Amino acid sequence: MIDKKSGIPIYMQIQADIKQKIEVGTWEIGSSIPAERQLAEMFHVSRMTVRQAIQGLVDDGILQRRVGAGTFIAEKKLTERLEAVTSFTNLMLQEGKIPSTRIVSYGIRPASIQEQDALNLSGNSNVMKIERIRYGDQIPILYEVAAIPEQIASLLTKEDIMDSLYNAIETKLGRKIGDAEQVMEAALVSEKVAPFLDVKLGSPVMKLRQITALDDGRPFEFTRSQYVGSRFQFVAKVKQ
Repeated sequence: MIDKKSGIPIYMQIQADIKQKIEVGTWEIGSSIPAERQLAEMFHVSRMTVRQAIQGLVDDGILQRRVGAGTFIAEKKLTERLEAVTSFTNLMLQEGKIPSTRIVSYGIRPASIQEQDALNLSGNSNVMKIERIRYGDQIPILYEVAAIPEQIASLLTKEDIMDSLYNAIETKLGRKIGDAEQVMEAALVSEKVAPFLDVKLGSPVMKLRQITALDDGRPFEFTRSQYVGSRFQFVAKVKQ
C-alpha cells in the first residue's frame, strides 16, 4: 500500500512492495512482472513514477529488461569471491600507472532498497552517492557508483573523493579497511556508460558489486562498478 503522506518517496515505496512480492514468492524468479500501465493502475500513480521505480530495480539487478518481451525478475547468479581488498588508487600505483578520477556527480540522497540492505541502514536513511570515472594513465578503466552512509560521508571532502577514498576513511575514522563481499557478472555496456568509458555501445564490461566493511565489521561502502573488459582483468587466489 502506497502512503503518499509518509515522507518516503513513492517510487521507493513501489520498489519495496515489488521486492516483498519477490521475497514471499508472490512473483516468482524468472517470471515477468505486469506492464507499466498495469502497475500504475495497481499503485494509483503515474507511469513515470512506475518507470523510475522499475529502473532502480533494474540497476540493482533485481529486475531485468528483455527487448520485445518485457521486464522479468532476475535469476539468481553464481558468485565468485576475490580475496584482496585494495583501493583503485593503490592498485594503479602498484601497476606503475598514474591514477586519476573524474566526478560525474555526488550528493546526499535517500538510500535505495538495495543500499539499505547492503549498508544495514534503516528505511529513512540517506547516503552520499558518488558517480565517478576512474582512470589509469588517463585511460578510462571503470565507471563506478558508490554509496556511503551519510554519517561517514559527512567527514569527507571532495578532495577525499577525488583522491583515495579508502585512505581518507582510514585516516578520518581511525579504522582499517576490513573484508569485502563481491559479486561479479559479465555484461554489455549501457548507452549511458559507454561514452564515459570511451567504448562502443554493446562492448563487454565486467560488473562488480561490492560491500566493503571496516575492521570492526561495519559496512561503509556499497559500490556498483563497470570495468572495461579489454582493459582490466581480475585474478582470484584459490586456497587448497
